[in-house]
Amino acid sequence: MKILVTGGAGFIGSAVIRHIIENTPDSVVNLDKLTYAGNLESLAEVSSSDRYAFEQVDICNRTDLDRVFQQHQPDAVMHLAAESHVDRSIDGPAEFIQTNIVGTYTLLEAARAYWNELDSERKQTFRFHHISTDEVYGDLPHPNDEPVIASAAKQSMDCHGLQPRSDVLPLFTETTAYAPSSPYSASKASSDHLVRAWLRTYGFPTLITNCSNNYGPYHFPEKLIPLVILNALEGNPLPIYGKGDQIRDWLYVEDHARALYTVVTEGKIGETYNIGGHNEKTNLEVVQTICAILDDLAPMSDRGHPLNIKHSSLIIHVSDRPGHDRRYAIDASKIAKELNWQPLETFESGIRKTVQWYLDNQQWCKNVQDGTYQRQRLGMV
Repeated sequence: MKILVTGGAGFIGSAVIRHIIENTPDSVVNLDKLTYAGNLESLAEVSSSDRYAFEQVDICNRTDLDRVFQQHQPDAVMHLAAESHVDRSIDGPAEFIQTNIVGTYTLLEAARAYWNELDSERKQTFRFHHISTDEVYGDLPHPNDEPVIASAAKQSMDCHGLQPRSDVLPLFTETTAYAPSSPYSASKASSDHLVRAWLRTYGFPTLITNCSNNYGPYHFPEKLIPLVILNALEGNPLPIYGKGDQIRDWLYVEDHARALYTVVTEGKIGETYNIGGHNEKTNLEVVQTICAILDDLAPMSDRGHPLNIKHSSLIIHVSDRPGHDRRYAIDASKIAKELNWQPLETFESGIRKTVQWYLDNQQWCKNVQDGTYQRQRLGMV
C-alpha cells in the first residue's frame, strides 16, 4: 500500500512516517510545505528508504496536488497538515483559516478527482483519513468547578490517587457536540465538517480521528513540554498559564502513530475514532514532573548552580491564555473495542523517554529553531 501523508515533516506526521517505514511493508509519500514547524531532520533515519518519497507542496495549491496524485498514485491519504498552535492562532487566525479550512477543502477536491478516475477495485479500497483534535469539542467540567463535582471526584480517585473515574467526570466521546473555543480549534472543527460533508454528499470514503495532547520526540519547542525542557536546561523561567490547573489527557506520539496507522488500514469508512492516552494531568503536574526528571538526569549543579537548587525553582505563573479550555479528556473505548488499540506508554514512562530524548538531541533542538521564534510568549490579546 502507498500512503500519501500530508504534514509529514511535522511532529505527529514524522512519527507516522517513521512508524510506517520501520514497522510495515508500505510506502509513503511525504507532502509538506516545510513551514517553521516542519523539519526533514525528523525523518533522517528513514529518508533513505526506497519506500519513502518527499514532495514540498502547499495543500492549498491544487495544481501541485493534482500532479502529486497522478505521479505517485496513492492508495490512501493521511491528512495531518495543519497550523496547530493555539497561541499562534490568537495572534494570527488568518493562516489557520487558510491552511486548515481552505487547504483541507483543496485537498479533498484533489483527492476526490483522483478517486473518481480509479478503477473499481482501487476505488473500493481507497480511503481519506483526516486527523483532528479533541479541542473541537471545547472543554469539560473540571474537578474545581463545583463543590459537588470536586467532592465526588476526590472520592472516586483510583488506587494511585491520580485519575478521576469517568462516571463522575465526563469524557469526550465520538458523539460529543462541537464547541470550539479558539481560532485553531474552530478551524479544525470546520475541516472536520468538510470531511463529513464530502462523505455524505459525494460518497467519498473518509475517516476521522480526534486525539488528545501529544508529546514525545521531535516536538517543536513552542508547545508546553519541549518548551519547559529547553527553558529548564538553560535556567530560564518556566511560565505556567494562570494557576496551572488546566487538565489535559496526554498521549505519547508513537502510541498515536500506531493508532493512526491502525485506523487508516482497519477503520470503518464513515467512522470517527477518539484517540487518548488515559493520562489526565494538570499543566502544573506536567511541569513539576519534568523538573523532577531533570533533577535526576541533568541536575542544575552540573551547570554551576548550588547543590540544593531544583528545576522547580524556575516555575513562574503568568497571565492565562484568552479563552483557555479548562479540561480535556478522551474516551478511547471505541478504538480499543473495535480496532484493538491501546496506548503502550504511561505518562510516567513516556515523559521520561521524552526528557531523555531532548537531552540526547540538543543539536536537533538548535537546528529546528530558525530564528523567527525564540520561545517567547505568544497569544497575548
